[in-house]
Amino acid sequence: MHKTLEFEPDTFGPEKILVVYDTKTRMLGYLVIDNTACGMGKGGVRMASDLTFNDVIRLARTMTWKNAAADLPLGGAKGGIVADPKDPGREAIIRAYAKALRNIIPREYIFGLDMGLTESDAALVVDELGDPKASTGKPAFLGGIPYDKLMITGYGVVESVKIACEFTGIDFSQATLAIQGFGAVGKGVAKFAHEMGATVVAVSDISGALYDPKGLDVSELMRTMEESGKVIDYRKDCRIPLGEELLLPVDILVPAAKGDVIGQANARKIKAKIVAEGANFATSVDAQKVLHSRGIWFVPDFIANAGGVISAYIELINGTSSQAFESTREKIQKNTKEMFEKSLDAKKPPLDAALEMARERVINAMKAKGKWRQP
Repeated sequence: MHKTLEFEPDTFGPEKILVVYDTKTRMLGYLVIDNTACGMGKGGVRMASDLTFNDVIRLARTMTWKNAAADLPLGGAKGGIVADPKDPGREAIIRAYAKALRNIIPREYIFGLDMGLTESDAALVVDELGDPKASTGKPAFLGGIPYDKLMITGYGVVESVKIACEFTGIDFSQATLAIQGFGAVGKGVAKFAHEMGATVVAVSDISGALYDPKGLDVSELMRTMEESGKVIDYRKDCRIPLGEELLLPVDILVPAAKGDVIGQANARKIKAKIVAEGANFATSVDAQKVLHSRGIWFVPDFIANAGGVISAYIELINGTSSQAFESTREKIQKNTKEMFEKSLDAKKPPLDAALEMARERVINAMKAKGKWRQP
């Protein structure tokens, strides 16, 4: 049903691993609560037909670091449903997942959104469990902050990139940008980067890629996506082979589609001066070493794309969307700056510096609760 466990449990976790199945809908789901030293387990639920147990475990650990790096009183966790988001029975599948975890949600884990799920799905979970606290990312009429719809995660990526530009001497308002992936995160990056003066020259989705060195019309791209759902329907004259958007001569590259798209081979060909992960695990550890050796500035996923979970926390404390944007800007700018300062002072890759920041916060929380054991 799933591959052999690739993740080696350690001093940090995981604390709890659950596999749930519903015979009627054939729903197969996972929930991994990695570490709750800093607070209740938090991390969205991903829905994909090719999702593996190992994916969820990796993502749960990333959430531990992401929540700690963002200095949120939340622990790391992640959920997953092995199903096609376009499955005609998706409502029943999502309800079955929520029902199977009714003793966990929201006592130990709060449902949230990740790839394949929308605010409507969050509303389903709230309805199934009869508790508005069961999920974040809910529609506004249920008291939620629909952060995917507001594209707050993409906004946070842009705020992180702006700090990276300060360290590299790039004027963000004059910068060129390539974005792989045009879902909620990619669209948000394009929207807010354009509004702040940068020029989006390349985008892609599963249908193909586009490139115009003079700049793409972001508003028209958004309209095209609403009408056809494919970026290639924007303009035929600027289509390029899918994958080439990663290798263009731009100032900033944001991989915001899926994991493991940048490896050692294409990392050697990247021409961007800054690479910021909009998607989790977009760049392999070996590829990050290549980027660092080539002088390319790198912002890891749990620093750059923390806007979603920051917004989720604001929702948990009954805050507003404007507070979510403000908190996302403040926390991500602060953490990006601290990461680069540590990276430069210690002459280590940004990922190592960011992990050091996050681990220190988790270790301190574990020590305070008497949970820390020296590995």
